[in-house]
Amino acid sequence: MERKKRSEHLRYLVLTAIFAAMVYVLTAFVKIPTHQGYIHVGDGVIYLASALLPMPYAMLSGAIGAGLSDYLSGYPMWILPTVIIKALSVIAFTHRNTAIVCKRNMFAVIPAAVICIGGYYLAAVILYGDWGAALIDIPTNALQSVASAALFLFLGLSLDKAGFKKRFLLSGEKKKTA
Repeated sequence: MERKKRSEHLRYLVLTAIFAAMVYVLTAFVKIPTHQGYIHVGDGVIYLASALLPMPYAMLSGAIGAGLSDYLSGYPMWILPTVIIKALSVIAFTHRNTAIVCKRNMFAVIPAAVICIGGYYLAAVILYGDWGAALIDIPTNALQSVASAALFLFLGLSLDKAGFKKRFLLSGEKKKTA
């Protein structure tokens, strides 16, 4: 039993690293520059990881991939807020369903967007020291959330149609259908 648990943990760690790399690539290289940073769809992969991996692993993949992107893209002041925000954004999702895009995950993009928009607003207030100046980031963060939600729903529905998750489940987890 112990060996099976270690093997499952190792698989999840490998998948966490793969998702972190995908988050990094879609965040750092597929982006649109804005006045304060950039818009990306890396959050869509974080949502996908959240629907496939247990929460701690999904949190790690999002925090590592997005934090690494901030660091290597020249935005080191945003690393700590990004790590916190991306880790928190996975809380709304569930991986305990046979479908990636189940009802919960479909609507989870809304609280994830609120966490992203609100979290970056609060971080900007702290960094800029001005409540009003931080308002300028809200529209771009909202656009980023919408684009990431669209990517997640597109990838999730495509993978669901291909029956990906049924073959992907790594352990004897309880499978829900709702």
